Amino acid sequence: MINILLVGVGGQGTVLAAKVLAQAAQSKGWQVRTAETIGMAQRGGSVVSHVRMGSAGEPVHAPLVAPETADAIIAFEPGEALRSLLSLKKTGTVVTAKAVVQPVTAALAAKPYRADDVTAALQRALDESGGTLRVVDAEPVLEKLGNRRALNTVLLASAVACGAVPLTADELKDALRACVKPRFVDMNLAAVDAVLGRSASASPSALPEFNRKALDGGFAEPLSCAP
Repeated sequence: MINILLVGVGGQGTVLAAKVLAQAAQSKGWQVRTAETIGMAQRGGSVVSHVRMGSAGEPVHAPLVAPETADAIIAFEPGEALRSLLSLKKTGTVVTAKAVVQPVTAALAAKPYRADDVTAALQRALDESGGTLRVVDAEPVLEKLGNRRALNTVLLASAVACGAVPLTADELKDALRACVKPRFVDMNLAAVDAVLGRSASASPSALPEFNRKALDGGFAEPLSCAP
């Protein structure tokens, strides 16, 4: 069983990313169940999507990821990753975007809301639990693509690159073709290539330099889950 939690802020594409993962799992013959918590999404609130995959052929009876059972958290915003840590199992992996989304309350607070502070808190928490943190600077790829709506695909491809999601590049691409509107397919496939390279068999440690650096822009960390 593989449990994945996707978290973010309304409008970032979290729900679509969950559908892509579910489509990929179904294409592999796995049973999969999903659920979303999206009540405040249209007001910039938190969005949480649960994806549970029966990767060993086992049935999936419930859609919600229980506390301390998530194998991976894919976070579109680092503050949402921190908020969701209670769902992560001790040896789980967090793949998070580096950029923060400033909440309205940040303008009223005496202390600024900074990405470095949040990722440092994430690192401390995961160091204590034995988990792994991967911070992805998606901005260079998004700038090259010319569309910030590809953030969800960049994060999914990054999770694949570090082994947090058990898919190949081709499996991710096929799921994108099935789930994404036709006019956005090429852009999303280009996002996968930017992270994983054009070879579906490329391992994270052997990615071409221009892909490891996200089209010359640079990820916050190399896309490897090695300690």
